[in-house]
Amino acid sequence: MQASRRTFTTALASLMAGGALAACGRGSGGGKTLRLGFIPSWSDGLSMTHLVKTQLEKAGYRIKLTDLSEAGPLYAGLSQGAVDLYPSAWPDVTHKEYMDKYRKYIEDLGTYYDAAKLTWAVPSYSSMKSIEDIKPHASQIGNKIIGIEPGAGLTKVSQEDVIPDYGLGDMKFLTSSTTGMLAELKKAVDAKNEIVVTLWHPFWANTTYDMRDLEDPKGALGKGEGLHFLGREGFAQEYPEIAKWLGSIKMDEATYGSLEDLVVNTYGEGKEDEAATAWSKEHPQYDFKKS
Repeated sequence: MQASRRTFTTALASLMAGGALAACGRGSGGGKTLRLGFIPSWSDGLSMTHLVKTQLEKAGYRIKLTDLSEAGPLYAGLSQGAVDLYPSAWPDVTHKEYMDKYRKYIEDLGTYYDAAKLTWAVPSYSSMKSIEDIKPHASQIGNKIIGIEPGAGLTKVSQEDVIPDYGLGDMKFLTSSTTGMLAELKKAVDAKNEIVVTLWHPFWANTTYDMRDLEDPKGALGKGEGLHFLGREGFAQEYPEIAKWLGSIKMDEATYGSLEDLVVNTYGEGKEDEAATAWSKEHPQYDFKKS
């Protein structure tokens, strides 16, 4: 998560300025510049962005990364041509409001993972099995639920659907960042304390902390969805080989998890490209090959 949060307007203005500069450099230096937008605190975006980046750089493209703390500016940036690709978007449910708003100017280039979902989760040792069990256990979890970024789609559905549907309005719903949520989760798991956090699949923390999704009998968190590659309007026509390659990428949770684990845990911050390159050597079927 970025150290300072920016408003939607400020973030979009910065994105547009960066996009204009990148566009000026197209076609020079031996390769076109492609602008990839992602949310670094969401590890699916971080992992897939660096996989796409390293593959395209190997093929001679120059890549400019734009990281933002919110999805809204990314969808707006795509619609206005300030970003070329959003490598791991959640347009079906989590980011539906943004996709609905900008759909006319965004191209869906394919779904690489089709079992993504939002969850509220607890460590496997928890006595809670369902979201309905939270209220009776409120005192054990300090009368609070630990969320992530205030502007995240998961936060929105938690506040607008889950909390009212299950009558949890008297509890504290704490938002800060994914990093902050993970710190609270680690602290609780190390002490074997009860905790409820907002999570999603695919995400490495589910395995690392042995988490269990709470049942959602009211369906407040919505249905599962896919993780998509989104491009700006005209992308597939301008870059047909890349569009075809992205559309061919399909991963199950184990395959995706092996990439995420290398990027986030084995190599870590600052070595994402090295991690993606190492993963690609073991999974050559996902290589981008220019015809």
